[in-house]
Parts: sequence; structure tokens; C-alpha cells
Amino acid sequence: MYFKSKKISLVILGITAILCSRAMFFFFNDPEGPNLLIVLVAAAIIFFVSLAIYVYKSFPVSFTPLKKLLLAIFAQVLLATVFYFCLN
Repeated sequence: MYFKSKKISLVILGITAILCSRAMFFFFNDPEGPNLLIVLVAAAIIFFVSLAIYVYKSFPVSFTPLKKLLLAIFAQVLLATVFYFCLN
């Protein structure tokens, strides 16, 4: 799957960063629920780390854009999991 625009993959990374951040704060035992600002800051951190992985130029030649996108999404899930266990 090749995207005609880089914006599609950036939107996908942004949406998954927000979903991972929201899921991470959902599992905390907080009766008031997560603050929207905190969720968006965590999503921004997750997004920029995955963006750095996505645009990294030293991948092997065999990495297609789809493989790079899936690697970045996996990194988002892994980073959200690490944040959850560190903050819990």
C-alpha cells in the first residue's frame, strides 16, 4: 500500500497517538477521568517519537512506506505501554 501523500500517514500517526494516549489514561484509577490537556500532551510526545522513527533515513532498503508506518504505530503502542507502567 503506497500513499500518494505523506499527509495520510501523518494523520494516521496522529490519530493512533491520540488513541494510545487516551487508552493509557483510561486504565488509571482516577474517578474524575483524565484531563484533556494531559491526554493531548502525552499524545504529542507519542506522536513526535513515532514521527522520528517514521522519517529515519537509515532503514534498510527493503522497508516500504507501509512497513515504516507499521513500525511507527508499533512504537506508539510500546511507548504508551511503557508510559503507563512508569506512571502507574
